[in-house]
Amino acid sequence: MPAKKGASPGIVVDKLRVPASMVAPSTEEQDDRLTNASRRNFLRRGGSIAGSAIAAGATGISMSQAEPLAVPPSNLGYGRPIPESEYGVPSKYESDVRRRRTDVLKNRQNFSDWSMTPLQHQHGIVTPNGLIYERHHNGTPDIDPKTHKLVIHGMVKQPLEFTMDDLMRYPSVSRFYFMECSGNGLTDWLKAASTTVQQTHGLLSCAQWTGIPVSWLLDEAGLTSDAKWLLFEGADGAGHVRSLPLKKVLDDCLLAYAQNGEMLRPEQGYPLRLFVPGWEGNVSVKWLRRIKVGDQPWHARSETARYTDPMPEGKWRQFSFEMECKSVITRPSGGMSIKPGMHEIQGFAWSGNGTIRAVDVTTDGGKTWQEARL
Repeated sequence: MPAKKGASPGIVVDKLRVPASMVAPSTEEQDDRLTNASRRNFLRRGGSIAGSAIAAGATGISMSQAEPLAVPPSNLGYGRPIPESEYGVPSKYESDVRRRRTDVLKNRQNFSDWSMTPLQHQHGIVTPNGLIYERHHNGTPDIDPKTHKLVIHGMVKQPLEFTMDDLMRYPSVSRFYFMECSGNGLTDWLKAASTTVQQTHGLLSCAQWTGIPVSWLLDEAGLTSDAKWLLFEGADGAGHVRSLPLKKVLDDCLLAYAQNGEMLRPEQGYPLRLFVPGWEGNVSVKWLRRIKVGDQPWHARSETARYTDPMPEGKWRQFSFEMECKSVITRPSGGMSIKPGMHEIQGFAWSGNGTIRAVDVTTDGGKTWQEARL
């Protein structure tokens, strides 16, 4: 399912254009009841009849019309009362929708590890906070926001220190962005080993991120004329750091303290994280405590021994930040049971380097293609 990007640069999920849920119905055995023209009309309508059986009797629709609707037990008694205080959770019937560590590349420990988003169960482009994928280098710290501080120093005219209360006093901005780990798909790099889309592509999530632009604080600190790079350091046990070019940071990077309407979860960087739209997830440093301004990258362990790309003749490429144009089908996908009849095909397309203009879908191994509805 190739996604095609447009010519315009930049991160386009800011305006809810990607990652977009794409819709294109499949052509199953019962397509022979439709003419070629009606097939085309069906594809144009996209999800208007998504997931429904077209042929009478395919799912018992015609029979249900001939029988009276039974009164369910839920109609015959009280439901649960509203408690005085509660944090809402999903229905007990959705208890199987969970993050999972990989079933393919299993670590002997779970401190430097990851868990994956169940993309096959996601409806729409927003990933619930409890399902956003995780990647940690030394476990999840518990940090008291009352004592947490952020420092800006280095090639600045005035070093600054901020408490969380200080940062929360700034006007906030909220933007929708996807986030993808640079290792997304690693379970199948050498051979096809995964059985679900959660295992093949689950290091991908999308959320509404709330915080303040990094550029605002840099403006207050005052950059020197030779400032070109910034180092961001986390307060986790690994002391994860990344170097980022100043141009990108000034363009669209956020100091995020909330996602999807609530404060960050601990595994997502509570109480403060950097968010770098469209670039590999490891540069969006969590539990952020320090920003240092300099004139060149720092070449820390996370940008020499980690997060580099092997090249021919034994060389390694550094700072390959952008996440390129990708797409994946999430429904139907591995592990799902498909009943006879017409089915909507759904999936996601995303790009850190341009706008998603179109997505083409094939249901016959690439012999023919249909353009999806974004």
